[in-house]
Amino acid sequence: MTMYTAATTADRDAMLATIGVPELDDLFAAIPPALRLDRPLDLPAGLGEQEVFAHLRELAARNVSTEDELSFLGGGMYDHYVPALIDMLMSRSEFLTPYTPYQPEVSQGGLQVMFEYQTAISELTALPVANASVYDGPSALASAAYLAKLANGRRRYVVSAGVHPDARATLRTYARGFGAEVVEVPLRDGVTDLDAWRAATDGETCAVLFQNPNFYGAVEDAAALAEVGAADDGPVVIASYDAITLGIVTPPGDCGVDVCVGEGQPLGNRLDFGGPSFGFFAATQEHIRRMPGRIAGETVDAEGRRGFVLTLQTREQHIRREKATSNICTSQALNALGGVVYLSWLGRRGLVELGELLLARTHYARETLTALPGVRALHAQPVVREFALVLDAPVEAVIERCVAEGVNPGLALPEENGLLVAITEQRTRADIDRLAEALGRAVAAESTEVAA
Repeated sequence: MTMYTAATTADRDAMLATIGVPELDDLFAAIPPALRLDRPLDLPAGLGEQEVFAHLRELAARNVSTEDELSFLGGGMYDHYVPALIDMLMSRSEFLTPYTPYQPEVSQGGLQVMFEYQTAISELTALPVANASVYDGPSALASAAYLAKLANGRRRYVVSAGVHPDARATLRTYARGFGAEVVEVPLRDGVTDLDAWRAATDGETCAVLFQNPNFYGAVEDAAALAEVGAADDGPVVIASYDAITLGIVTPPGDCGVDVCVGEGQPLGNRLDFGGPSFGFFAATQEHIRRMPGRIAGETVDAEGRRGFVLTLQTREQHIRREKATSNICTSQALNALGGVVYLSWLGRRGLVELGELLLARTHYARETLTALPGVRALHAQPVVREFALVLDAPVEAVIERCVAEGVNPGLALPEENGLLVAITEQRTRADIDRLAEALGRAVAAESTEVAA
């Protein structure tokens, strides 16, 4: 009998007898022997429920949350305050339990949430259409690249090295699937090298992709980067934005961006290990029928009452596979609900005030930390809520020392001894001073050890 199901040997024999098959192996007779595993799976012996619970409890005890340590981690996921209002609304049964609103007459609440969410993203990005969300930021960027392929049929992408490494990896994975080339443009002084960007872009370029602020925290010149797509036969301009910064930076729609995507986690979603979160996706009107996922629309019923419907569904489950723009089978609508509630809770002025607060505290943190011996800025570009440092000591060892003091100083960068520090409204000036003390001690200690 199997160790992983409740079926006994007698149960199995009875089922085989019912369908007229003598042995279990006979069920797999059509599979060539060369494709079969001729040995048991290399798995440990099963445990009882009590032992499994104890093991999982031991594993869970190793986790450290942002409530257990002072965290300056960022790089796409941020420790923002999530008001109780969001959890309350997301846990209501009419939002928590539905999946796909196939029947609009019984799904008006869910459809309205999608519509209101789309409206908020459209206003935030200054682009006329938005979908009802996708999985996450990286998949949104890669889906935008496929949209560009549908738009012009070309197969070469130009991407800035300032785009998040995970998003670039996802883009390469998608591009390989439809035979496209990905050309990476380097950074210069912390931002995309404009000369190299223009030189890499020509009539064969399908799309150009950049991030703002970029992975290293620098604010890019979005309008200058988007200029390469201004010509009639120019590439599709795709930009990934940090939604929180859109209260104070020029929105992508006003910079010539055709498609704006991004990671929605900072908008009312918690730092849960592995997710879930959601990706937002907005575009110009000409791309509406190439957008992935779903779009909810507003209408009136036969009696003239306001109502909501699924206007577009371009995933392969609904239309011919070769015409589908996406195989994403959920819109992450519950997480998107958290996003629109968060934006409503903040309001227009609140989003601006939050951005201004982050600007002030990030400036203070950058000035304070770069004043420490052995710590300097990776670049001098303007930043909003994240900035990169270079340490005169092994970064992993420095992080380990800081964590031992209850402070996680940030994310180790691929650059030698690079450290990415993120600020949210949860990090006070006192918290930043504590980071400076811990980082200063750690860098000094590790520099001494290296010198010795």
